[in-house]
Amino acid sequence: MTRNQSNNEFDLSGKIALVTGGSRGMGREMVRAFARHGADVIIVSRKLENCAALAAEIRAETGRNAWAYDCHVGDWKQIEALVERVYADIGRVDILVNNAGMSPLYESLESITEAMYDKVMAVNLKGPFRLATLIGARMKRGDGGSIIHVSSCGAVMPSEHELPYSNAKAGLHNLSVGLSRADRRCAPTSSCRAHSLPILPKPGICPPPKRTQSKILRCSVSRNRMKSWAPLCYWQVTHRVT
Repeated sequence: MTRNQSNNEFDLSGKIALVTGGSRGMGREMVRAFARHGADVIIVSRKLENCAALAAEIRAETGRNAWAYDCHVGDWKQIEALVERVYADIGRVDILVNNAGMSPLYESLESITEAMYDKVMAVNLKGPFRLATLIGARMKRGDGGSIIHVSSCGAVMPSEHELPYSNAKAGLHNLSVGLSRADRRCAPTSSCRAHSLPILPKPGICPPPKRTQSKILRCSVSRNRMKSWAPLCYWQVTHRVT
């Protein structure tokens, strides 16, 4: 990446980034950041009208290309159709951000239904697995790329209040390592990188249960403490094929 002289930050000009759950919240801000730094963006969520509205804003504010697609990332058939549409319309994806996620509330662990558990796993793990493997394979056949999985501190510090969600996020860490190792064994000269990024809570914002609060907050605010957690909280495994 080159330096952008206007804001002294990285330049993503010429790159195309796809963000799931990209029409609101953190995904929306990711889309805006990618566009501000020169990337064209593919905005994906279940509600096409929300994606289209944001795409119009991005084009007006930054002049970047922005496309809107609807997809339920917990449904493999919809994921497969999304990938086919994107590559038919646009031709490539350089950056995939598996951001879409969900964590429904429940009264107790024994009250969790099979339907709820399956839905959480589908959106948070099964869908990202399928999307990463389909797009990752195309990246390796092309010029390479990066796959980013938005994870959670719950993947390594789970509590009973979001256990299905934490299970799924732990799976994303494993997926990042597995994808990178799969890339190492492949023949193409390009490289596909897979990363998992944890989302750590900030003090005073949605504080976790008291039993885990002190450990999590130390992890989020202490630089030295964060270094000690790095092997668990943050996977960034890259294998370049020579």
